[in-house]
Amino acid sequence: MNPTTTTPLAPTKARQFLTDSDRKAFDLEHRRKIRFNIGKYNAAVQTGLGFYQDHELARARASYLKTQVINHLDEYLLQFEEKFTARGGKVIWAQNAEEALFEVGKIMERRQARTVVKAKSMTTEEIHLNKYLEKRGIESVETDLGEFIVQLNGERPYHIVTPAMHLSKLDIADIFVKHLGIEYTDDAQKLVLTARHLLRDKYTSAEVGITGGNFIIADTGAIAVTENEGNARLSATFPKTHIAIVGIEKVIPRLQDLDLFWPLLSTSGTGQQVTVYNTIYTGPRQPLEKDGPEEMFVILLDNGRTNLLAQPDKREALNCIRCGACLNICPVYKNIGGHTYEATYSGPIGSVITPHLSGMAENKHLSYASSLCGACTSVCPVKIPIHNILLKNRQQSVQEGHTDKEERRAIGLWLHGMKHRWVWDLAPASAKNWVLSRLLGEVGWSKRRDAVQVAPKTFRQLWKERPKK
Repeated sequence: MNPTTTTPLAPTKARQFLTDSDRKAFDLEHRRKIRFNIGKYNAAVQTGLGFYQDHELARARASYLKTQVINHLDEYLLQFEEKFTARGGKVIWAQNAEEALFEVGKIMERRQARTVVKAKSMTTEEIHLNKYLEKRGIESVETDLGEFIVQLNGERPYHIVTPAMHLSKLDIADIFVKHLGIEYTDDAQKLVLTARHLLRDKYTSAEVGITGGNFIIADTGAIAVTENEGNARLSATFPKTHIAIVGIEKVIPRLQDLDLFWPLLSTSGTGQQVTVYNTIYTGPRQPLEKDGPEEMFVILLDNGRTNLLAQPDKREALNCIRCGACLNICPVYKNIGGHTYEATYSGPIGSVITPHLSGMAENKHLSYASSLCGACTSVCPVKIPIHNILLKNRQQSVQEGHTDKEERRAIGLWLHGMKHRWVWDLAPASAKNWVLSRLLGEVGWSKRRDAVQVAPKTFRQLWKERPKK
């Protein structure tokens, strides 16, 4: 894609974002559910932070380690590959989604797979793996409860950590009645048991299990997976083939660094001291081991990440450990919700990385979906300056010409007026009001607000008319 041209999709996607944002922001029931669910998380996180003696020091160390890794990413990835393949694992390098899907397809064909069990993985959402498998006649079952619920309902995950955050218990009960044909109940335990019984059969019959990976451990050649339900363990253990699809930025240097990153991830995401299940996969089952897959593949996914890596002033965004803290604190996300972003990664960090993963021209509007209050930066466990990078994204979109002609014309007129004050004095207040109504009407400012009106007289006129002493 030529970065200097604006594709026809850009204005359409941006307008849809504004339409959806307006609808969700004034959907009081949606806002009630989100504020309730996020409120519970925020309270838990505050409690979890109390267990740290020096949380800021932990954040500083994590930021330093991740920055070191990202600046030497090639070396650490090669170290991981060497260690992992030495234990019989296989590493596949995928430059984009098409390559990753092609490689998954080859494995499915060789295994004659008809059923796949998946544990929560944002990278598989990123490459649209479920749609790909469905087209090939392969059943792909999400085993994380939240992912399972939204898959039943034909939706994308709403949140990086909590896919069904936008649904109440009553909503979930209705989904189970509609899609599973069970008798209506709003008993949470019964709903969970229904999903558990259905999924247990899938684990034992699936030929392939697919997971993501929270961390790639370079010195050990291992993948670390964090979860609260144990479904990733079942997905990686019962099937004969385990595929882990992981973004190349997930590297940490050493196994012992997990004692820093595991608590940071869990505390920032859910308020837990440590997540319930933390598993390290070092490859397929070894000769003296009794369980585990016969073969294990790790697909290292680029898919635009090197676009960020090539920009030193923005590459710090690759430090992200996907805790979701920036989403929970963001006033914009809490009002417009995760689906409005129309992207795999929503909220502040999604607004930062999506333009680089999926194209600046089509997604530059996401970087403007922020008040730049800096709350996201203040809670990030690896100290990513999110609001600063959003500003740099805006600057890049302007430099590459991804702005509307009318917007460029308006800014040019404003700049000329600021440099030549007399120009503004020539125009009457009515003309200025017309220009403001056009500009603010385009972005929806006047839809729910009183129109902005310029004072009948300018400051210069008022100054000249002031009483003389």
